[in-house]
Amino acid sequence: MRKKIVAGNWKMNCLQEEGQKLTSEIVNMIKDEPTADVTVVLNPPYVHLHAVNKLIAGVDRLHLGGQNCSDQASGAYTGEISASMLASFGASYVIIGHSERRQYFNETNELLTAKTRQALDNGLQPIFCCGEPLEIREAGTHEAYVKEQLTASLFNFSEEELKKIVIAYEPIWAIGTGKTASSDQAQDMHAAIRKHLAGKYGDAAANEISILYGGSCKPDNAKEIFSKTDVDGGLIGGASLKSRDFVAIIQSF
Repeated sequence: MRKKIVAGNWKMNCLQEEGQKLTSEIVNMIKDEPTADVTVVLNPPYVHLHAVNKLIAGVDRLHLGGQNCSDQASGAYTGEISASMLASFGASYVIIGHSERRQYFNETNELLTAKTRQALDNGLQPIFCCGEPLEIREAGTHEAYVKEQLTASLFNFSEEELKKIVIAYEPIWAIGTGKTASSDQAQDMHAAIRKHLAGKYGDAAANEISILYGGSCKPDNAKEIFSKTDVDGGLIGGASLKSRDFVAIIQSF
């Protein structure tokens, strides 16, 4: 059975005290309230990694992740954070290729291949993001667009390496806009992604890979979205900054 995953991407939010308060609330709720067998990943800004890792220690289902990593192992790259640094702080996941990184920092498919390689080589599970902007969706070429992102960035990895990668589908037009892809739209794209992976790596491998939905998932729509056959969880943005909402999404399984 594929792993169910809910990952919270804090983006560039939370001062020191706010991050600790948010983490503590999530930890206490997960300890005190029944939740399904879900892997929960907290992806705070780098400056919170040490504090968050200490606060989640001992809670089996809670894991630490980075929001990005360098494509380089080490060296004179001022301001960059390597995958090995993330691992040394207790991270076990890292987000690669988020739509905001692609849009604002011009990250290319080729660069994301190198970042994914660094993550895998340092024992991190990449949460690899893909997704289409509104104009591509409206043109009806969204499946081809997303398939090309996956082909260009991931299809040079071995089957065993691919099985360590989590895919996150982001309909960019539904992030921070108040719009949400319908559960059927999410399922259709997730199924297309899985079929595309199966075409390269086979059905058995494709069926092991968790595919998360990353477009304005909230407590009131998570249950319906997560009920779909090929939706294995969510990459949560804004709702991950509210402990009650985030835990409610986890409980949607």
